Amino acid sequence: MAELDEEGVIVDTRVGALDRTPFVFIRSLVLLAKPGIALSVSLTGIAGMVLAERGFPRAELVILGIGALLLSAAGSSILNNILDKRIDILMKRLKGRVEALKLVGEGTALAFAAGMIAISLFISVYFFNVLFTALIVTAILSYILLYTLYLKRSSPYGTILGGIPGALPCLVGFSAIEPKLGISAWILFIIMMLWQPPHFWALAQVYKSDYGKAGIPVLPVAFGTRYANMLMLIYSISLVPLSLSLWLFGYCSVYYAVAALLVGLYFEYAMIRSVRRDAEYGKAFGASIFYILAIMITIIIDVSLNPVLIVK
Repeated sequence: MAELDEEGVIVDTRVGALDRTPFVFIRSLVLLAKPGIALSVSLTGIAGMVLAERGFPRAELVILGIGALLLSAAGSSILNNILDKRIDILMKRLKGRVEALKLVGEGTALAFAAGMIAISLFISVYFFNVLFTALIVTAILSYILLYTLYLKRSSPYGTILGGIPGALPCLVGFSAIEPKLGISAWILFIIMMLWQPPHFWALAQVYKSDYGKAGIPVLPVAFGTRYANMLMLIYSISLVPLSLSLWLFGYCSVYYAVAALLVGLYFEYAMIRSVRRDAEYGKAFGASIFYILAIMITIIIDVSLNPVLIVK
């Protein structure tokens, strides 16, 4: 008899049985591809494109560019699940992914991952430039080799450099329009690099015991809650002036600046509240997601509606 687990994946409750209907198979494959990452990749990629175009790009460029990004991210995420399977088994919150990998099968999952990455690279080489392709390859390798196989397992500070693959999509998007990266692209890249550590550390505070059982030396496990909280605040505070620099340098309008300030203050309030109470880290994590989505959507809308403000 099948039922939903805590992450919404349908599993068969009979011993040794797995529900392998097409719908469940596809749903499990999507879970392994990490749709949350796909959403982040899409928005940061489009934001980079919009800044490079100084307006909204042609539809075919957006479809092809974001398609290449999504396929590379999905393939890399599936590989991450395969490589981390022994760790994920020890973490209660990842039960859904573990079951999904069992249902899909490692061989099938690997084939899908390889196919997605191959199609992504074909699109990159055939339709875009050398820089675009190089950045796609760098994002894939930095996620699989640098973060998954090395930093995640070896250093409490792995999240800092581990943010590279998550920040690269904005550069990929920019390079789809301009083969030379501009200042606005690097500002967006740094925003993503500074956002990801407090975002992840808030999650690590929630699941500190899970990471401890799995032997992953995340910051709260290695150095304790207070030290992790201090760094969470430092990183989150730095995001407010950095996000406003897009307005100060003339890439976005004052409307963007107001929105960035408001969502930045909300994000900081959520972080400070969690740190002071040593609780509600899940809410801080949710606030971090809202913050970055709001920043990217605001950039896309603002630049698309006010293209004359954008300087090269």
